[in-house]
Amino acid sequence: MPDFSVDCIIRIYRFKEDNPRHLVGVVEEVGAKGKKAFTNYDELWEILNAAGSFRRRVQRAKKSQSS
Repeated sequence: MPDFSVDCIIRIYRFKEDNPRHLVGVVEEVGAKGKKAFTNYDELWEILNAAGSFRRRVQRAKKSQSS
């Protein structure tokens, strides 16, 4: 069974205790170059979802090439 997980390091630099959806930080995908910054919960969610869908597309493409 293929592994569709993506390992990420999430660094949160600031957040508001009275509003936990207000976050500031960066996401690094393990094994990939670069960082992606976020300034709120919704941006963090988009980054994490995009990382997973990109990895799945690459794995599907590799699988179809080897068939």
